[in-house]
Amino acid sequence: MAKDAKVKQAPAAAAAAPAASAAAAADATFVAAQGALVARLYSTYLKTTPQLLRLIDAYLAAVMVSGIVQFVYVVVVGTFPYNSFLSGFIASVGAFVLAANLRMQLNPSNDFRSLSPEGAFAEFAFCSLIFYGFVVNFLG
Repeated sequence: MAKDAKVKQAPAAAAAAPAASAAAAADATFVAAQGALVARLYSTYLKTTPQLLRLIDAYLAAVMVSGIVQFVYVVVVGTFPYNSFLSGFIASVGAFVLAANLRMQLNPSNDFRSLSPEGAFAEFAFCSLIFYGFVVNFLG
């Protein structure tokens, strides 16, 4: 009788194996499609985005990573110098916002005809100086 129970379970286990392999194949297909999509997106980005905007995008990524690292540090270690954390984190967020504004103004597909690229950069530099003055003042 024990042999009959084992024999009856074996076909169920055999049926589960193809279902599991079908799910794994579907997952592999999904991952491959996602990889192809990311590769196409990246190659299109490199072809169509001017080098100046790619440089600003790299700066935006660095500022975002800096803000994430500061936030993770505060979560892991604590908030002892709270003004320092707030100043650093707000500086990251503010720098990201100012650089995103510069990117929008310098993007040729956006319509900012009233402002020259030099004027946009001068606005970015001036606002950054004012902003970082407030950040340093907040440090105490």
